Amino acid sequence: MAEGKWISYLRVSTARQGRSGLGLEAQRKSVEDFLNGGRWKLVKEYVEVESGKKSGADRPILAEALKACRLYGAKLIIARIDRLSRDAHFLLGLEKAGVDFVAADMPQIDRLTVGVLAMVAEQEGRMISARTKAALAAAKKRGVKLGGHRPGAKLTAAGRKKGREVQARVAAARAAELAPVIAELQAGGAVSLRAIAAALNERGIPTASGDGAWSAGQVARVCQRLEG
Repeated sequence: MAEGKWISYLRVSTARQGRSGLGLEAQRKSVEDFLNGGRWKLVKEYVEVESGKKSGADRPILAEALKACRLYGAKLIIARIDRLSRDAHFLLGLEKAGVDFVAADMPQIDRLTVGVLAMVAEQEGRMISARTKAALAAAKKRGVKLGGHRPGAKLTAAGRKKGREVQARVAAARAAELAPVIAELQAGGAVSLRAIAAALNERGIPTASGDGAWSAGQVARVCQRLEG
């Protein structure tokens, strides 16, 4: 059963199909059938007229759809797996983009399962890490003292600086994604920080942490980053 927020991406291969709507209605129907019956909200629909031979980098509308998924904290839904890409490497790249997707015709295939062979090593590494953490937790529970002095265990000044730089880049990227939305809200009459925060909450756009509601202070920090 579908739940949460979704962004749909529909693609046709020729400009003629795009003008006539040929093929789009069938894709739209597949998306609606998949979502039907759940607690869901279709935030926006994106339609692109492109050749399937092009890579994701050559599809500006797809890029906008992925950007919207990150902005709204939504999942991407497509009618058929080949509507997204025939390039498995690009599909795997969705994991780095931080966007989950579902194909209505093959819902068992998503960004975590496509190209399984290429992800086996990574998954095994995660399992080893989880087992190690569990073993350490169990040992600690038994009273075993863990850790102790380890040279270099403390963060160096350079390490802390690097961490701050990474956080700054993440915050700047999020601010850039919010910029057009804030500009649209301001053009629509939301001129105060409190009004913008209320509008972002109303649209269901999550905060940077994904927790809680927008406040005037959070909006102010985003605006400061955009001005800087």
